[in-house]
Amino acid sequence: MRFALALCLVLVAAAAQAKVVTREVPYKDGDSDLVGFLAYDDAKAAAPGVVIVPQWMGLTDYEKGRARQLAEAGYVAFCADIYGKGLVAKDTAEAGALAGKFKGERALYRSRLNAALRALRSSGSMLDARRVAAIGYCFGGTGVLELARSGADVLGVVSFHGGLDSPTPADGKNIKAKVLVLHGADDPFTPKPDIAAMEKELKDAGVDYQLVFYSGAVHAFTQPMAGNDPSKGAAYNERADKRSWRAMLDFFDEIFGR
Repeated sequence: MRFALALCLVLVAAAAQAKVVTREVPYKDGDSDLVGFLAYDDAKAAAPGVVIVPQWMGLTDYEKGRARQLAEAGYVAFCADIYGKGLVAKDTAEAGALAGKFKGERALYRSRLNAALRALRSSGSMLDARRVAAIGYCFGGTGVLELARSGADVLGVVSFHGGLDSPTPADGKNIKAKVLVLHGADDPFTPKPDIAAMEKELKDAGVDYQLVFYSGAVHAFTQPMAGNDPSKGAAYNERADKRSWRAMLDFFDEIFGR
């Protein structure tokens, strides 16, 4: 009895000492200087890793908050820097121009995404580099699909309200990952023909994929900074946000064997 009590006290003390560690991580894609953001629970050893691909404004406190959430859930999370040197767009016009460059040059986008994956894999012994996935929001939701199409060695990718298209359908054959697409049923920014083309690409390639629609949700439904007016086409939806996060965690349990 005394031993059991002592053991419980040790475990409680260890849990109390565990904390989420965060830090900026400089890395490169060719000659381009990038600055990512790493978060992990320092009490976890050899935990699965998750790359987070930001929405079109760049790497903001929103993505860093999601990284902390993932770290608290027992993952090593790494936020990618797509634009370089930690650049955050000053307004939506600049964001559109920055994101448009990468959406128009998918090879460049894939290069940046794979650079982030390499940076995560070199982050340290707290990571189980064999168990890695990627998630992305909006522009980043497009990005994780491009990462998969590049043939990246990841177990799964999750797109939250991403741009869904199929610019090079033949690239579906490169996908090794399982794919989870979480989308607003009323998102006006993603044409239905684009969704159909993406599905055809995945089906033709034999990809293990899931496509989930959330009723009443428009674009950016996981992002409180999108406001609460669905008539604008982008708005936060608490119900869809919580459901999609839960769906992601269940997906991780499946692909990581937890």
